[in-house]
Amino acid sequence: MVTVGEGLDKAVQGAFTRPIPKTAGAQMRYLVRRHQRSTRRVADLLGISQRTVERYVKNQIRTPRPELAHRLEREVRARWQPQIRAKAKETAASTGGIMIDVQGRFGYTAAPGSTDDARIRHLTLALPPSHAARLFTAQEEGATEDQLRQIAAEALGEVYFRDNGRRAHGLEVELTDLIDLEFEL
Repeated sequence: MVTVGEGLDKAVQGAFTRPIPKTAGAQMRYLVRRHQRSTRRVADLLGISQRTVERYVKNQIRTPRPELAHRLEREVRARWQPQIRAKAKETAASTGGIMIDVQGRFGYTAAPGSTDDARIRHLTLALPPSHAARLFTAQEEGATEDQLRQIAAEALGEVYFRDNGRRAHGLEVELTDLIDLEFEL
């Protein structure tokens, strides 16, 4: 299932200037450096023993189990190039905005006499910086996926359906089923 949080993370990762480390040993050494040279913290983070972390750091083990490889890559990717990540978010929230490409089922609450049946739409829009700032701020504050989806639906309602206040006054948009979602900075 596609999530708004993962889409935002993927968009920010598009701003990276260097690829993440490829080998398990290099990824493990990076995590150990990021956690103040503490193999214990990395072991707790990944759910493995401290000795196993030490063996990866020394390249005594080279190939992790698939589930460990996935967790390891996810944790490295989440911490990779924090300054570039912060700069990309700041640019999107202050001047650049964010592009959203969404395919999903939109439901409406509108004036009597209009249809409020949910239907599938495919939209590609440029969201202004204020909406990008709301999305990134909510994500950093630990908002749930439903809250992020609601913020995205409000942004789409404002920009596309209500055309920044020029039409469809009082229309409330709800994003019920998310088929595909991509963000781009």
